[in-house]
Amino acid sequence: MRSFAEIYHTACLHKGSEEALTALLPKARTSRQLKNVTDDRYLSDMSRRIFRAGLKHEMVDKKWPGFEEVFDRFDPYSCAMLSDEDIERLMGDKRIIRHLGKVKAVRDNAAFVRAIQQEHGSFGCYLADWPVEDIAGLWITLKKRGKQLGGNSGAAFLRMVGKDTFLLTKDVVAVLKLEGVIEKEPSAQKDFYAAQRAFLQWREESGRPLCEISRIVSCSVS
Repeated sequence: MRSFAEIYHTACLHKGSEEALTALLPKARTSRQLKNVTDDRYLSDMSRRIFRAGLKHEMVDKKWPGFEEVFDRFDPYSCAMLSDEDIERLMGDKRIIRHLGKVKAVRDNAAFVRAIQQEHGSFGCYLADWPVEDIAGLWITLKKRGKQLGGNSGAAFLRMVGKDTFLLTKDVVAVLKLEGVIEKEPSAQKDFYAAQRAFLQWREESGRPLCEISRIVSCSVS
């Protein structure tokens, strides 16, 4: 596997300069910042990520103020208490995107967020305290305990809220294949953990957070 220094040099060449590459890098929130975010905001971003899947992000984001109204600003208790009749009524509300599975996921994920509240005090504390050295384990947990958070959705949600994570984008996967880390599109836990080992090695080499490494690896391709 190539050193991170080699990958970084290639990414700088592709983007034209170190300054241009640096301008593209995402930033992770600190533990304190993660803990200061209220649980309704986590449920909102979780839901927005789910509704974005398969749709243009701009279209979903434009309608999001309507979602905030309909779902009581994503208060976890209110959303978890939605009845089947409430869900049926919401399917006729033009302020939201009327996708039954995704609307039901709001209710299911509200229950998930409330369960985490009871176990850890808040969803922000849960994310802040999860070790970045096992970020793939957090992806797997989100898939198991949440709804419609499998595939890349769990990691994309974490990136949205500022939890340090890498993403298995098309370009990142291409690099991991080239480096012999994985052999195919990652779908099994062993692939996620193999990718994690590579990123942790690059993290040790560079001292950078996973989110920056992920974008740099992606930029080394295009």
